[in-house]
Amino acid sequence: MNVHATPSAAKATPALPSAKPETIGLSAQRLQRMRDAFQREIDKGTTPGVVSMVARRGQIGWFEAQGKQDPAGSTAMATNSIFRIFSMTKPLVSLGIMMLVEDGHLLLNDPLAKYIPEFGSQKVGVERNGALEFALPVHPITIQDLLRHTSGISYEITGAGMVQRMYAKAKTFRRDITNEEHAKLIASMPLMCQPGTEWNYSRSTDILGRVIEVVSGKPLSAFLSERILTPLQMNETGFHTAQDNKSRIAQPFPADPWTGDKVALFDPLEVAKMESGGGGLVSTAMDYARFCQMLLKGGTLDGNRVIGRTTLAFMASNHLAANVKVESHLLPPGHGFGLGFAVRTDAGMAPYAGSVGQFFWSGVAGTFFWIDPQEDLFAIFLSQGPGQREYFRTLVRSLVYAAVE
Repeated sequence: MNVHATPSAAKATPALPSAKPETIGLSAQRLQRMRDAFQREIDKGTTPGVVSMVARRGQIGWFEAQGKQDPAGSTAMATNSIFRIFSMTKPLVSLGIMMLVEDGHLLLNDPLAKYIPEFGSQKVGVERNGALEFALPVHPITIQDLLRHTSGISYEITGAGMVQRMYAKAKTFRRDITNEEHAKLIASMPLMCQPGTEWNYSRSTDILGRVIEVVSGKPLSAFLSERILTPLQMNETGFHTAQDNKSRIAQPFPADPWTGDKVALFDPLEVAKMESGGGGLVSTAMDYARFCQMLLKGGTLDGNRVIGRTTLAFMASNHLAANVKVESHLLPPGHGFGLGFAVRTDAGMAPYAGSVGQFFWSGVAGTFFWIDPQEDLFAIFLSQGPGQREYFRTLVRSLVYAAVE
């Protein structure tokens, strides 16, 4: 599933070293309790199945698959099952942008319109008395705004405001248009707010994917393969997977077990025109573990440096000033946002355990990861249940930190 080579030609991803939990400061008994907790949820019908991994001090102390890979069949979930990771794509694309910054091809304070001119004429939509009025931006959208979601760009799924309804009507979620066409579509619609003033989770990273294409002169898939996936030997990560991997794709329940709403996720076998930098990748636990280990080790893996140590530390720092408005459950109390990751800024306040400096992100279908430099730890949780994603994000944090000795 290599995004640059023929997907069916992908090699197996090399495994990271493993160890007994006690030798790396993890409690085997408490990890078993984590397994029991996940099994209770599977037995209750909360999710078809899950894959969980906990690594510390450079070694994997826990890696297990539970439940079914597909609720319609009898195949057990496997540690190499393939998942739609959706917004866990964003950290890879953000890293790609920072590589171009390191190479001197762009600056963080560059205006977006320098690379995609259509954004130079974009207006700000202001709702007043049931109508949408338009204002000129006080400041242009910068590359840094895109990375930290302060661009004023929106998502059709984060609310029901007039701009968000315009996104939905324009079908900005379509996969049958190119990254270039998608960027022009977003540029044709108004911003939600003045750039730099609010944190709004958005299609900003999709636009960054197009910036990568413009600057590098390559399709996003080719750039990611050349600069990140191949160096890290993430051989099963891509914007689609081969037909012969169909039996390995994790599937959700056809209807949400809590609401009864229909669950519809994209087909990982489809070769879509749009290579969504904000949410288009599929991957496996071990593939993403190699990415996580590189992040935990300051930008290197197996002696291969992917990103500079200080650049990565800069990315994993809070970039939201005190006057930036944040009204989103995606950034709970005690957290800020860096360049592609949420960042924990306080030991308390949040409704779950964690260390200051922890950075992370998740995917809308139920995938999640975090990096904890203080504890020299990373964890990955993979499922395919959109409606249960927030519940599991909180649950897995509590269970993993309970096992840290």
